[in-house]
Amino acid sequence: MKADALLNGYLDLNLLVLTGTLLWLAARKLLSNTRLANAFLAQLKLMNALTLLLALSPFLMLAFTHWVMAHPPNIADLMVAQYLQGNVNMSASSFESLLGLREDTVRVLTSQQPLWTRILAAALALGGLVCAMHVALSVYRLRRALRRAFLWKQISNTRILLSDTTPVAYSTRGLFMRYVVLPTELLNNPQDLRLTMAHELQHFRQRDIECEFLLEMLRPLLFWNPAFYLWRREVRMLREFACDQALMARPGLDIRSYCECLIRACAQAAKEGVFFTRRSPAVALVDRRETRRNSTLQQRIIAVTARAPHGDTGFGWALISGLMIASVLATAMLMQRPGDWSHDRLMLSTIVNLERMASRNASTTAETGPTGTVSTGTVSSRANAILQGSFMPTASR
Repeated sequence: MKADALLNGYLDLNLLVLTGTLLWLAARKLLSNTRLANAFLAQLKLMNALTLLLALSPFLMLAFTHWVMAHPPNIADLMVAQYLQGNVNMSASSFESLLGLREDTVRVLTSQQPLWTRILAAALALGGLVCAMHVALSVYRLRRALRRAFLWKQISNTRILLSDTTPVAYSTRGLFMRYVVLPTELLNNPQDLRLTMAHELQHFRQRDIECEFLLEMLRPLLFWNPAFYLWRREVRMLREFACDQALMARPGLDIRSYCECLIRACAQAAKEGVFFTRRSPAVALVDRRETRRNSTLQQRIIAVTARAPHGDTGFGWALISGLMIASVLATAMLMQRPGDWSHDRLMLSTIVNLERMASRNASTTAETGPTGTVSTGTVSSRANAILQGSFMPTASR
């Protein structure tokens, strides 16, 4: 694959993450005053699906353009059509420069001739390498922690381990086995032990570990994109909200006891700094943000006590999910590169050439004398009118 294709795919991925984040924040704001605002499990499923879709979108668009439609509609062609209809008030030369801004930037970056392009490429490579090494170190720490823990119980392919060095319970998985690591101190509190086990097993049902794997794989590619960290924060927050809400829907679980269990887990994690030595990909009972900021823990407790939506909300969420997924796919398609020279592109190029000829004629007339001088704007307007009259369908015709 050529360097420009790889760079365009990388830019598309970052732009799609930004677009998806903005779409999600807008949707959440619109739903905040509806009964769907507290449907945390449905929101989590949608975000997990969108995370997978965003990660696969460059490959999906590559397959779509190769097998289905070689040149799908794109934003550049739509903008050219709007310009030719007179809906864009800009000179043809400036408009053409605006359309070619991304292609020119990609060309400069792939050429690596200016010094700033080499500095930028080195910074991106170094940042990605540092993030990849950080992820590898986190995986190594996680594997070491699993080896040091000892087996307590095994249920099918889920191993429940006990650890003397882990202050807060967490769950993770390998290719075939799932692991729940519990602090040995939990054995002295049967109620907290039962609540913690139920919480960690719920994470497996929600596929939270797999989504965390995917987010960690994307981090070296998107480390410089603030939208990625905002997206990850939303996923992790909804993950805990959905897990807590699913547990509260079970009969026999007391809300007060569960909230007290969360508070004790946060207090225990805040005492021991070893918990903040990153081990990933794993999902813990409490997040590090909840031990640093009381407001985060407070939001989680409020979400635990919030009333879950009653009635059938499946149709509403199916509609919202369909709109969100369609919006992401449409954005990915519109960001594709324009194909061969179309009829509209030829018209725009003709207008640009006429503007340049008018500019040269105007400068020549200015040198020889002012008689018969025609302004550039007038010639450009006449050129547009001629082309629209020759090529654009009108009501009279």
